Amino acid sequence: MNELTYTRCGDYYIPNLKLSEQPEAPIGKYGRMRQRYLKEHRPGLYSSLILSEKLYPHLLEIDREARERMDAMLPWMMEAAGVTEELKARDPMRWVGLMNTLKAQVEEVIFQELIYA
Repeated sequence: MNELTYTRCGDYYIPNLKLSEQPEAPIGKYGRMRQRYLKEHRPGLYSSLILSEKLYPHLLEIDREARERMDAMLPWMMEAAGVTEELKARDPMRWVGLMNTLKAQVEEVIFQELIYA
């Protein structure tokens, strides 16, 4: 184990700590939502993940899983609701309304199962 070094700040000694290198991949929408949820509603878990350097990988995994679920569920729900390219050509406003509704439904499932779990 490495010897800890300290820096004196006034009357206090503060340890010189440095986090290990983390990948530079950007965190997406769902990862940022999970981070905000943990920070506001689960501060103990949030602090634990930060201190163990597992927060960033956790957020990347949540974001990846949420996008995969969106990509898998949305076409299935479109088929079940009858949202087709023919409907898009015939009645674009109805198509947009249905797509917005379906996307909101899929996101609600994602929120409950991944973000707020």
